[in-house]
Amino acid sequence: MPVKIDIRIVLLWVSSGVVFLAFLSSPSSLESQTTDSRENSATAYRLPLPVNEVVLTFHALDLHGLPVNDLKPGDVQVFDNEEPARRIVEFNSLQNRPIRAGILIDTSESMQQVLSTDKVLAGRFVQRFFRQKSDQAFVMDFGYSSEFAQSLTNNAAALLQKVGNVQAGRMNPLGGTAIFDTIFRACLYGFGKTDSAATSNVILLFSDGEDNASHTSVEEALGACQRSNIAIYAFRSPPPERRSSLGSEVLTELALKSGGRVFKAIDTEDTIWQDLRVIEAESRNQYRLVYDPASLKHDGSFHRIALLPPDRVSSISVRSGYYAPSN
Repeated sequence: MPVKIDIRIVLLWVSSGVVFLAFLSSPSSLESQTTDSRENSATAYRLPLPVNEVVLTFHALDLHGLPVNDLKPGDVQVFDNEEPARRIVEFNSLQNRPIRAGILIDTSESMQQVLSTDKVLAGRFVQRFFRQKSDQAFVMDFGYSSEFAQSLTNNAAALLQKVGNVQAGRMNPLGGTAIFDTIFRACLYGFGKTDSAATSNVILLFSDGEDNASHTSVEEALGACQRSNIAIYAFRSPPPERRSSLGSEVLTELALKSGGRVFKAIDTEDTIWQDLRVIEAESRNQYRLVYDPASLKHDGSFHRIALLPPDRVSSISVRSGYYAPSN
């Protein structure tokens, strides 16, 4: 079932002081290469946010689960660490946006029984919703290490071929799964010099959520996504029978804190169609909001974000917060 962020829950998170995630920065090349487990040392991640303005994208639904596309700047109140924003600098309704997508497919040992289903889901996204004239996507397969099977392209046939060629266990020179390393790498290198203000940036993550090999933390991985407004839509595969797993909680955290959702990886045509329609609707039709916090010290502290819309909006999908710049 899709994960929805009810505004009442968002405000509850603010009051309960849950710690969320950091902004990161920096582009790099799109070279296909195997992850070096040492290349993502912790000292590389905590880069300061260079400006005081906070940029958000969000999606709003009404009581019937339909998109609300007619909000105005005065309709939404922004709270930063429970304080009203000093001012809203920019507020735009963005319709029919181009999509930049990263397709991340887990090929580790625990995924071998469901890999064919995940490849079908990824292929359906390219076949049904990918627009060659405006959209671009890349493909990564990962286990203990990761590789760009296809760099960013608008060629749907090439994407389908690379998805189809993904093989179980190919990225496992050692046992284990490094989801957080892969997400960090995808956000930093996969999207290239994509302008997050001009495109809707998403990751389609196909995994059971089991991470036992990353050198990157979940905070660092999600910080890289938040820096470029990249939402994670996770397709959760069930763990093997008689095996306890925290994978579901991991995928939920990745999705909620980036402004995405979690779906069950089910290969029925109706389910695939509905889930992928949700992703497309939320990605192509968004609001972009830029605001100045009421108080922002350059101390590296975490700031929680909450949006309060009018009563006709029942839920909002938005990332959860950011770290202040540090001197």
